[in-house]
Amino acid sequence: MLTRIIARYTRPYTVGVICVIVLQLVATLAALYLPSLNAQIIDRGVSRGDTDVIWSIGGVMLLICLVQAAAAICAVYFGSRVSMSLGRDLRRDVFARVSGFSATQLGRFGAPTLITRGTNDVQQVQILTLMLLNMMVSTPIMCIGGIVMALREDVGLSWLVWVSVAVLGVVVGLLVSLLIPLFRTMQERIDGINGILREQLIGVRVIRAFVRERYERARFADANTSLTGVSVRVGNVFVLMFPIIMMILHLATAAVLWFGAHRIDTGEMQVGALTAFLQYLLQILVAVMMATFMAMMVPRAVVSAERVSEVLAVGTDVTSEGTGVDVPVRGRLEFHDVVFGYTGAEKPVVQGVSFTAEPGTTTAIIGSTGAGKSTLLKLADRLYAPDSGRILLDGAPLEAYTREQLASRIGYVPQRPYLFSGTVASNLRFGAADADDDRLWAALRVAQADDFVSAMPEGVDGPISQGGTNVSGGQRQRLSIARALVVEPAVYLFDDSFSALDVATDARLRSALVPVTRSAAVIIVAQRISTIRGADQIIVVDDGQVVGRGTHEELLESNATYREIHTSQLSAEEVA
Repeated sequence: MLTRIIARYTRPYTVGVICVIVLQLVATLAALYLPSLNAQIIDRGVSRGDTDVIWSIGGVMLLICLVQAAAAICAVYFGSRVSMSLGRDLRRDVFARVSGFSATQLGRFGAPTLITRGTNDVQQVQILTLMLLNMMVSTPIMCIGGIVMALREDVGLSWLVWVSVAVLGVVVGLLVSLLIPLFRTMQERIDGINGILREQLIGVRVIRAFVRERYERARFADANTSLTGVSVRVGNVFVLMFPIIMMILHLATAAVLWFGAHRIDTGEMQVGALTAFLQYLLQILVAVMMATFMAMMVPRAVVSAERVSEVLAVGTDVTSEGTGVDVPVRGRLEFHDVVFGYTGAEKPVVQGVSFTAEPGTTTAIIGSTGAGKSTLLKLADRLYAPDSGRILLDGAPLEAYTREQLASRIGYVPQRPYLFSGTVASNLRFGAADADDDRLWAALRVAQADDFVSAMPEGVDGPISQGGTNVSGGQRQRLSIARALVVEPAVYLFDDSFSALDVATDARLRSALVPVTRSAAVIIVAQRISTIRGADQIIVVDDGQVVGRGTHEELLESNATYREIHTSQLSAEEVA
């Protein structure tokens, strides 16, 4: 999976990869040639006292060093460009895929792990790619070429090369086998700590309200300690690696000097050849050490690549693009025997629901908590796909529409309003980028939000923090309603969107909505009967099923569930 991702995302930068390979080849061959020239200086120049030989060969060595340095610098430059581009493209594709996830798919992964996969996991693949580009040519050539050049200098000491490389290979295999499970656990612990941190940041007000700071700090400390423990175990393996490698290097050096001295003493080897052999052996072992270090990074990158691939391999769900429809915009929304259940749920939350919302009418949905009211609106906005049954918009199934077509025909105000960092205007233009200021102010007036927006020094250019935390809950809700009004859709979906408003503001807003939504279909999920009593049809939902349908007066007479809700709210008002 790792090689597949690297091959796929480096393919557009083939020229850069070729440049890296050629430059690394030049730098490595130059490095391999230098010990041989050094041996010639010792044997021909120093031993004979020939200064001309020293200057001539030394000049060649200096030139080769300059070429090697220039090639190495350029190779690192191109390698960095390619690997950074790979990381950018991979993050882009992960973000694009996550942005297209359905609510079910988002729930299956969870926000913490998706954040980690789009940042830390991508970074691990990017780092390994950089190391591969910097070492994939130099390391094998340095190792193989060093062995060949060392054998040219003296075959009698070749056994030292094989023993040293074999010992390092065994060490690498053992260390990699230890690291793979540790790195997998580490990424999971990072997911966990991200989840706790995100939860604490989002729920900071609840935590403070219930004085749970000490408990949350302890919970974060436990997750942090768990991550630290795994990191320490990984660090222990790394700490063990370098002393072992250095010990092998020093033992190999001592062995070469010991056995090489005996061969020089017997006249079987020259001093320059021994020096060159020692340098080649060190080059071989350094190359193996570099490969070892890269091999230590491979397990973590493999785990990260698998996690990223899981995101990229997720098939399209309810958000898959339809082919598009060419039907007149009317605003007629139909549910036909719709059944839907959440993943892992014991039974469907929506069971055999059928109703029609006609243009120019208001349809209200009411019921007890957990009855499936909000789920119906999410199905209508195609955030979820029904398990069975059909949902039609203007006579065409929802799955035939493109996302852009649905967004232009359906305006959805969620139960929990969310604003993005920016300005009031940027949030209102979220669904209609070309809306002018007059259109924004018209929507604000209908949503009863013009008063506090006009009180801002910058007006519609007033700042909004992430999540809308710099405005109150009621102001967030009104801005969320105004955002839907700016789109001017054919169907309005209000998911309990008036719950944070006081009765007077609620009444003014609903009164102002009448002329604006006169030709559109309006579907309202509400808890207060006072909000929906004027609806053209009220649908009573209980346990995912439609148990009543009619006007307010009709349901009071004929439906026990509706009558019970009505009585409970009257009692509450009387007690108040």
